[in-house]
Amino acid sequence: MGYSDTSSRDVLGNRSLCFFFICAFGLVTLLQQIIYGKNYIKRYFEFSDGPYEYNSTSCKELRQEIMDVKVLSMVKNSELFDRWKSLQACKWQMNKAEANAFKASLSRCCNAPAFMFTTQRNTPFGTKLRYEVDTSGILHISPGIFKMFPKDMPYSRSQFKKCAVIGNGGILKNSKCGKAIDSADFVFRCNLPPISEEYAADVGYKTDIVTINPSIITERFQKLEKWRKPFYEVLQTYENSSVVLPAFYNTRNTDVSFRVKYVLDDFDSPQSVFYFHPQYLLNVQRFWMMQGVMAKRLSTGLMLVTAAMELCEEVHLYGFWGFPMDPNGIFMTHHYYDNVKPRPGFHAMPHEIFNFLHLHSRGILQVHTQACSS
Repeated sequence: MGYSDTSSRDVLGNRSLCFFFICAFGLVTLLQQIIYGKNYIKRYFEFSDGPYEYNSTSCKELRQEIMDVKVLSMVKNSELFDRWKSLQACKWQMNKAEANAFKASLSRCCNAPAFMFTTQRNTPFGTKLRYEVDTSGILHISPGIFKMFPKDMPYSRSQFKKCAVIGNGGILKNSKCGKAIDSADFVFRCNLPPISEEYAADVGYKTDIVTINPSIITERFQKLEKWRKPFYEVLQTYENSSVVLPAFYNTRNTDVSFRVKYVLDDFDSPQSVFYFHPQYLLNVQRFWMMQGVMAKRLSTGLMLVTAAMELCEEVHLYGFWGFPMDPNGIFMTHHYYDNVKPRPGFHAMPHEIFNFLHLHSRGILQVHTQACSS
């Protein structure tokens, strides 16, 4: 009899516990419905068997949920992350009408195929070149400087079918996206990131353009005023990629940027050295300011993404996620190779990523934040 009474109490206790969890789950669900204005259960469990077709009703709704956030301050990061995670259940495809319209707006404002780099065509001998930031500073284009420029832009509009622009964010760590990146027709990288065997599975090897911030030359290589071979050997990691520098951002950048070309010429390197045209960078800054990106300086990644959208038919972004935690809310390192933070208030990384998520939702480019399939 005692055993029977205990068993009955256990059954009743289990039922009470189950009832408690059901009620708690229902309360959480109700709160989530209030917060999100949608059926939370439907958002997450309907898509468990994805991926779903780009033009399905559910995927259109999920894209619209991101588009409905007009400015980043409208939502908490966690809510934006949840909307982005839900959208991952949907296939991505380019919306050619949207992409072409956006490319046309970039062509009108910036025109990368003609003005991305300083060339002999757009900056003739004798030009008084005005700096991007030090606007009172003027560089007289002498015969020696003129010879350092390519005759014309080396790339044309929509020259490349599929391009990958690689940010250096910690979101790339353990992504296994190296093969996907290397499969692109053209690969852009920012600021001499490590692409050694240690990181190759996540970031790949292929590099067609790599930028260098002059501060890297100053801090890591002593302005190239002493031993230059260590710098040359680092560049060999990128094989025959072109090197791009903002030599005309301010007057301090010019000499050290020119030394990069001198070093490569001294070592008979086949790598080309190009310098961003200051007016192109100013135009890009103004364009993104109109999109809500208010920063002292755009990130190099955003500059390259902007150029890629004119030079490439299809643009894929890897390593771009300007938040301290991943879409699952797990804290991550700032870069895939270290946790060194940028100067506070200099860039507006969350706002840049927010714009990328909108462009992804509109079918203009694709942002990759999940691990890649092997």
